Amino acid sequence: MNIPTYVWLIAFVVLCFAVLTQLFYYLYFFRRLAFYKAPAKAQSQEYPVSVVICGRDEAENLATNLPGVLVQQYRSSHEVIMVNDNSVDDSKYVLDELKKTFKHLIPLDLTQEAMMIPGKKFPLSMGIKSAKYEIVLLTDADCLPASEHWIQLMQDGFAPDKEIVLGYGAYKKRAGLLNKIIRFETFHTALQYLSYALAGTTYMGVGRNLAYKKTLFIKNKGFSAINQIPGGDDDLFINKVATANNTAIVINPDAFTLSEPKHTWQEWMRQKTRHFSTAKYYLTKHKQLLGLYAFSHGILYPSLVISCLFFNWWLSLCVYGVRLIIQGIVLKKAMHKLKEDDLWPLYPLFDIWMIIYYFLFIPSLWKKPAANWR
Repeated sequence: MNIPTYVWLIAFVVLCFAVLTQLFYYLYFFRRLAFYKAPAKAQSQEYPVSVVICGRDEAENLATNLPGVLVQQYRSSHEVIMVNDNSVDDSKYVLDELKKTFKHLIPLDLTQEAMMIPGKKFPLSMGIKSAKYEIVLLTDADCLPASEHWIQLMQDGFAPDKEIVLGYGAYKKRAGLLNKIIRFETFHTALQYLSYALAGTTYMGVGRNLAYKKTLFIKNKGFSAINQIPGGDDDLFINKVATANNTAIVINPDAFTLSEPKHTWQEWMRQKTRHFSTAKYYLTKHKQLLGLYAFSHGILYPSLVISCLFFNWWLSLCVYGVRLIIQGIVLKKAMHKLKEDDLWPLYPLFDIWMIIYYFLFIPSLWKKPAANWR
C-alpha cells in the first residue's frame, strides 16, 4: 500500500513541534538554573532555626545521620526536633543516648496513630507546631547534610519577602547503572522544580531539603487541605502555598543533603510510584506545564525515527541536532551546579531512557497512594 507523502510530512511537522516545545523549556526555564548566580546580599542574617525530622523505625539511620545534623556549625539559636513516630525498634534508645551529648536535640515521641490522616503529615505537623522558631528546616531521617554549614546556608536563603527556600536532596554516588538512573531522575526533577521556582512558577519542593516559615504553615492551616492524601507533605503543600515571589532556592553544594539510594529496581519503582501518585493534585497550570513537557519529549523520538526513515533523514537529524546541542549545554551547566557532572557524558542515553520512564510511571497518576509513608 502506498502511503501519501504528506503523511510523512506530518511526522516531520510533529518532530518540529516537539523540538520547538523542548527548546522553549530549556531556554525559558532550565537555563535559569544552569546559569544561576545567587543574588548578592548587603548583609547576611542568622535566623533562629528549628530543624524538624520525622522517622518511624529508623534507629539505624538515626545513629548514622542524625549526628551530622546535630554537629552543625551555627552560632545562632537552633534546635533539632526529632519526631519518633510510633517506632517499635531502638529509635527511642538511640535518641536518649544522643540527647546526653546534644542538649539542643528535642525528641518528640508519638505513641498513637492519627485517625483518618495517613502518611507522614500528622507527625510532621506535631514537629512543626512544637518548633520554637519561625524558620523551620526539614529533612528526613535517612538524609545526611553535605557539610556542617547546611543550616547556615539554607537559612541564608530567606529574606523579608521570602517564605520558602528550596534545596537539593541528592543521592550518594554508588557503582552500577541503577545508581546513575536514580541520580539522573533526581537531577532531572530538581532541574524542573528549581528552574520553575526561579521563573516564579514554584510547583513543589522535596522534604529531604526544604525550609519555610512556621507562620506560613499556620496561616494555611497546615496540611488540613491534603490530610486525606497519604503523600504530599512536601510537594503538595508547596504547590498550595507558593506564590510568584515568596520562594528562593539554595544550591550551594555545602547545603545539599545526601541520601542512600535504593539498591534494587523493585524498591526504586515502589518509591517512584509513591512519589508520582501526588502529581494529579497539583494546580492545573502546573499539570499543564509538566504534561506538555513530558508529552513533547514522548513524541520526539517516534517522530524522529519515522521522519528519518520515510521523509528526509538529514533534515530530520539537523532539527534534532539543534535540540541535542542546546540540551547538552544547559544540562552540562546545570549538572555542574548540582555536582552531578559524571552523568553528563551519558545524557543522550538518559534522554531516551526518559521515554521508558514516562511509560513506566505515568500509570501511577491514577493509582491510589499507599497509606504507609515509609
